[in-house]
Amino acid sequence: MHTDFERCVRAVQAKDTRFDGVFFTAVKTTRIYCRPGCPVVPPKPRNMEFYASAAACQQAGFRACKRCRPDTSPGSPEWNRRADLTARAMRLIGDGVVDRDGVPGLARLLGYSERQIERQLLAELGAGPLALARAQRAQTARLLVETTGMPMADIAFAAGFSSVRAFNDTVREVYALTPSELRTRAPHGRTSTPGALTLRLPFRTPLNPDNLFGHLAATGVPGVEEWRDGAYRRTLRLPYGHGIVSLTPGPDHIGCRLVLTDQRDLTVAISRCRRMLDLDADPVAVDDRLRTDPLLAPLVDKAPGRRVPRTVDEAEFAVRAVLGQQVSTAAARTHAARLVLAHGDPVEDPEGGLTHLFPSPDALASLDPESLALPRSRRTTLLTLVRQLADGELTLGPESDWDEARARLAELPGFGPWTVEAIAMRALGDPDAFLPTDLGMRRAAQQLGLPHTPVALTARAAAWRPWRAYATQYLWATDDHPINFLPA
Repeated sequence: MHTDFERCVRAVQAKDTRFDGVFFTAVKTTRIYCRPGCPVVPPKPRNMEFYASAAACQQAGFRACKRCRPDTSPGSPEWNRRADLTARAMRLIGDGVVDRDGVPGLARLLGYSERQIERQLLAELGAGPLALARAQRAQTARLLVETTGMPMADIAFAAGFSSVRAFNDTVREVYALTPSELRTRAPHGRTSTPGALTLRLPFRTPLNPDNLFGHLAATGVPGVEEWRDGAYRRTLRLPYGHGIVSLTPGPDHIGCRLVLTDQRDLTVAISRCRRMLDLDADPVAVDDRLRTDPLLAPLVDKAPGRRVPRTVDEAEFAVRAVLGQQVSTAAARTHAARLVLAHGDPVEDPEGGLTHLFPSPDALASLDPESLALPRSRRTTLLTLVRQLADGELTLGPESDWDEARARLAELPGFGPWTVEAIAMRALGDPDAFLPTDLGMRRAAQQLGLPHTPVALTARAAAWRPWRAYATQYLWATDDHPINFLPA
C-alpha cells in the first residue's frame, strides 16, 4: 500500500481512518509523521512521503504527530492475514520476543538467519527488527508515562529499555517531548490501584461485539474467565508474571483495564488482547468480499464488522478444543474447569471471581489419565497433545506456519478436520480457516439456501477466500445460541 503514492495521497486527503496503521504519512517540511486519518489540514502531495511502519518513519528522522498520535493506530491487518516470514516476525516482535531474547531469539523461533530476517523486514517495512522493537518500546513507555504514577526509572525498564538514558533519548526523539512533559500533557487521570493500567484499544470500524464477546463469555472457563459488569475478564499467563484483564466493548474503542504482577509484561498483554479480539482486522475489506455472495450479503448488511474470537494462549485453546470434541458448550466448560481446579496456578482477584491461570502444557503432561472424565480415546488425544506441546515437538504460537501446524496436528490421534480447523481459526489466527463439517455451519447453510454438504459448501466457499473464518462467524450468527449475544 505505501508504495502506491496516488492511492495514499487520496486516503490522506479524505482523512480515511481505515488506513490508520496500514501506512504512515511523513511530511518533509515539518519532519512530522501522521496517521492517514489525522484531523489537521493535509499537506501538499509534493511534501508527503509514505512508510509502512512507524519505525521506518523514526529511522528517517521524523517525529510522531502530537495531534493524531500515530503510534496508537490499530496494527496493520497484513500481519493477521499472512503466514510468511515477515508476518510471523511482526507477530513475534509484537509479542515482545526481541525485547526478551534479542534478534537471535527471533531468528531461532523463525528458523531463519538473522541476516535473512533483517533483509526481509528492511525490504518490506523499511526497518529491521531492532528498530521495530524500539518503536514498540517507545509506545509502551508512553502508555506507562501517561497512565500510571510509576517513577520514570521503573518505566524505562518495564518498557524494555536497557537504561534510563536510552529511554529518555528515545522518547525525546520519537515524541519531541521529555518523559516528564508527556506526563504533564496526559489528558487522563492516572490509576491509583497498584499494578493497574487503564487504556483504550483502537480498532477499525465497524466492529460488531455480539458474537465476539458473546462467544468468549458463553464458552468461558469458570475461574479463568468471567463476564462481570459489562466486561469480559480473564487471567493471563505472561512471560514475567501473570495478569488479569477486563475488556469492555465501546463504539470506537475497547476499554482495557490490566492488572499485572510485572509491568514488563504490558506490551505482550496488550498484543495478546488485541489478537484475541481481532482488533487489527480490516472489516471493510472482509465484508466487501463476503457481500459478493448474494446469500451472505443480507447477513453482512444486517450486522457488519463481525470479528473472529481468538485466544490469548494458543496451547490453552488447543487443549480446550480437544475437551470440546462432540460435546456441548456446557460440558466442555465443565471438563476445562476440572483441569483448572486440579492443575491451574491460583491467582488473587480482589475485583472479581477469577481464581486460576489455565494450566500450562508442562503441568498437564504428567496428569493421570484415569483422573479424566473422558472417553479413553479422547484421553489419549489430550495427553498426546499436551506432551508434544510440553516437549516442544509441536508449537502453536505467533511463529507458527499455518500449513505446517495443520499438518502436525492432523498427525495426532483423534484430530480430525473440525479440531484442526478450529485451532487454525481461533489459535493460529488464519482468517481463511473453515469448518464445513461443523453442525452449526451446515444447519445455517441449509437455512440460507447454501449447499450444506461439506464438499459442496467448501466449493461454494471458494469465492469467500481469504476470509472464510469471517464467513463462518456470519453463518454461526444465524443460530439462537448464547455465543451470538452479549450477556445481559
